[in-house]
Amino acid sequence: MKPLKERNQATVGAVTLALLVLSTLAVFFSDDLPIIGTGTTYSAFFSEAAGLADGNEVQIAGVKVGEVSTVALARDQVRVRFKIRDVRLGDQTRAAIGIRTLLGEKYLALEPGGTGAQDPDQTIPRSRTTTPFDVNTALGELSKTVDNLDTAKLADSFKVVTEALKDTPEHMRGALDGLSALSKTISTRDKALAELLANTGKVSGTLAARNDQIVKLITDGNLLLAEIQRRKDAINQLLRGTRDLSNELRGLVADNRTQLKPTLQQLEKVTAMLQRNQDNLSRGLAALAPFVRISTNTTGNGRWFEGYLCGLLPPYINLGPGKTNGLTINPDGCLPPITGGGR
Repeated sequence: MKPLKERNQATVGAVTLALLVLSTLAVFFSDDLPIIGTGTTYSAFFSEAAGLADGNEVQIAGVKVGEVSTVALARDQVRVRFKIRDVRLGDQTRAAIGIRTLLGEKYLALEPGGTGAQDPDQTIPRSRTTTPFDVNTALGELSKTVDNLDTAKLADSFKVVTEALKDTPEHMRGALDGLSALSKTISTRDKALAELLANTGKVSGTLAARNDQIVKLITDGNLLLAEIQRRKDAINQLLRGTRDLSNELRGLVADNRTQLKPTLQQLEKVTAMLQRNQDNLSRGLAALAPFVRISTNTTGNGRWFEGYLCGLLPPYINLGPGKTNGLTINPDGCLPPITGGGR
């Protein structure tokens, strides 16, 4: 084989550049590759977005299988692109936008169906998609409708109907009387009802505006509960380990009872002997105190001992002819040492 340095360098450079470009494209579009990709992208048409947003979950039978990629307007309908992993969709698969939480977070629910396979290039039509009923939107529309409703004219209409049908049978008159009373109640409480609906709209608007904070609060609460559960499990394991340790110690004592019993008996005898000789030990310690004090006084003035010897020489020695002449040794005899005034 011809060495690389002997080949045409322009060709080598072109091939290297092409490989770099292909590697870069593979990195950027790795999700769409059939072998190493992380999923398959499908799309579906909906009559409205219904609050669905990018990043929302895609679920099948309550299990997350992917997420929404884009939500965009396509003429008079909405095209939703989503990516799923490790799931086969049939050619009769249905899609629906569902409400995931009470705060209005949405998700895309898939219901696989059909004998054939769904072509990723073919968009699921609107005939096989549904959108949810949004309570917040319905309350807002209801408040607008009530604001535009003339309750006074509605009450007058009910009165006219009641008068026109006053000769009807008793059951019908009772129903009309009740309908008339209802119209009077609505007309008299028109302002209060309007305020109630307006406040309801404000509350729903506030909840919608604080959706991220409430979701974060609930998420943090879930984390706190999870941490408490983990601490509970740890404490449970600690108590279980303590119980197992106590069982092991009980078994150890039971297994070594024959060896421990003589040792404890001998220890009991030693303790009883010490208890019996406690008075003797106390008297011995008390008698040792003067000896220690004298020993301390003897060696307390330096690196020597101080002492007084009495009777080393005879009490009186006279080497001369008379008592006053000659050599006299130890004329006073053996006397005790003089204390307090010197020696």
